[in-house]
Amino acid sequence: MKAITKYWFLEGFNLFKKLGMHNMMKICDILEMDSIEKGQSIALPKNHQDSVFFLKKGSVKIVNNTNNTVKYVVKKGNIFGELALFDKETATEEVAYALEDCIICYIGADQMEELMSTHTSLKNGVLKIYGLRIKKLERRLHDLLYKDSTTRIQEFITDYLNEFGERNEAGKLVAKNLLSHKEIANLTNTSRQTVSNVLSKMRKGGIIEYDTKFISKAE
Repeated sequence: MKAITKYWFLEGFNLFKKLGMHNMMKICDILEMDSIEKGQSIALPKNHQDSVFFLKKGSVKIVNNTNNTVKYVVKKGNIFGELALFDKETATEEVAYALEDCIICYIGADQMEELMSTHTSLKNGVLKIYGLRIKKLERRLHDLLYKDSTTRIQEFITDYLNEFGERNEAGKLVAKNLLSHKEIANLTNTSRQTVSNVLSKMRKGGIIEYDTKFISKAE
């Protein structure tokens, strides 16, 4: 893949905005690029398993492969696999699956660490992303202790729409319905049946609209 194509790929990532074109082109020389079809796991050859990924197109879910539960969802313009930079042993417990057709670039964790040691803005950006993921997990634990299941599901749907939704021509916030009720249950520490009941009540109450493809805030 030509470096200029990879440059186009990285151009949309806030993580690289302070590096400048010259440094980004140098990074492009060591990046690998691939397309992943919806439903596929993002599996790599053994010598590339400890990698950091950049998601240009699509969305992926990160699953704990020891208990097959969803940990979090990543949208385009973000990175995943950064755990390989901080805890390689735990990183092997995670696997990513494409929720829709995806385009990714990836780089070895060791190479990424070298880049981070050279470029402070890159290091700070990755640490910020990692910190935000930790905060989300801490919030889930807090919510589990102090909020009932209905509240957790309602707040998850609101957060999901705010993060993954886009305004349509009518100004309505609409997101692709990428997660099953079971996956939402994983992410809210509830049951699939509870998720189904709460979403049904939210729809009947005029809070949201949803079908198999999209979910949106009702007007």
